[in-house]
Amino acid sequence: MTFTLDHTDASSAARAGRLHTSHGTVETPIFMPVGTRGSVKAVSPRTLRQDVGAEMILGNTYHLFLRPGLDVIEGGGGLHEFMRWEGPMLTDSGGYQVFSLSDHATLSEEGVEFKNPIDGDTHLFTPENVVDTQRTLGADVMMVLDECPAADVSKAYARRSNDLTLRWAERAKDRFDETDPRYGHEQALFGIVQGVVYPEVRRASARALVDLGFPGYAIGGLSVGEPHEQMYEMVSVTTAELPADKPRYLMGVGTPANLLENVARGVDMFDCVMPTRNGRNGQLFTTEGIINIKNAQWTDDHTPIDPGLDTYVSQTFTKAYVRHLQKSREYLGLQIASQQNLAFYCWLMREARAAIREDRFSSWKEEVQPRVSRRL
Repeated sequence: MTFTLDHTDASSAARAGRLHTSHGTVETPIFMPVGTRGSVKAVSPRTLRQDVGAEMILGNTYHLFLRPGLDVIEGGGGLHEFMRWEGPMLTDSGGYQVFSLSDHATLSEEGVEFKNPIDGDTHLFTPENVVDTQRTLGADVMMVLDECPAADVSKAYARRSNDLTLRWAERAKDRFDETDPRYGHEQALFGIVQGVVYPEVRRASARALVDLGFPGYAIGGLSVGEPHEQMYEMVSVTTAELPADKPRYLMGVGTPANLLENVARGVDMFDCVMPTRNGRNGQLFTTEGIINIKNAQWTDDHTPIDPGLDTYVSQTFTKAYVRHLQKSREYLGLQIASQQNLAFYCWLMREARAAIREDRFSSWKEEVQPRVSRRL
């Protein structure tokens, strides 16, 4: 995996580049739909490619380890072949589950012991076996094991946690360097900057990871309860410490406004469950604003979901029809909403890339951000 930085916007830190992988080249900034269990919910790989316009997706190491298990995925030729996704893929490490499944996780120097909520068994995730697991999954980009603390922990805890994450990162890199990729394609391992909302801890984390020499860097531990302004401050603090010639990935973020604000601060890659999760609950992101499709105001609105977006679902189905499907809990309504939202997120990043390359990102963001963030 290599990264080419093509252009930096004249009036911000926004960057346009290209991430080159064995499964193809993607342009950045990019949004990656989340396929937690080997599937982007309610959307097929073919639809992701042909209609949504997704170029790279994400899988969840923890959940795939539990089900269907590594033997099944290895027998299927790796995750790309198993789920029939031909493009680039990233897998996380299970570090976020330290936060999201904290009641089922126990930390030690060795790693994280999880209690399986499915059958009650325990599984130890270490920096080394998480690399082994991701080798078996076969993703183009792999992540080190880290601890993702809650937003309200003390500075002292943040320091201890980050020190542990850095020791794990060094162990993970050693394991990566002594093992070989699978399935005939190359893999890359990213480090993860932690530090909660404490600038000095973030700086120390970033500097130490850069010294270890990863080919890319993630910014973790944000969008976990802190105010948006603190998120933006921590991103600015972190990107200032990261090398310009390496990709920067902000994990688990976020709203359209979050994406644009963090693109302006030099972030290249994003993922979030929001487009599909919110879509399944009746929220549609459109080029004109955010729609709660279950509201009565859309009952007789026979206009397309999003006239400003040139995709099949955006142009073909009406607000009245999608409201009917959602109120009736018809599966097609969940599919349409998920596709619309993912297509919108991919469109937003394409438009951002074009604006960056033409040195008009700041003015474009000032125009588009209020419009796509307003409630209709």
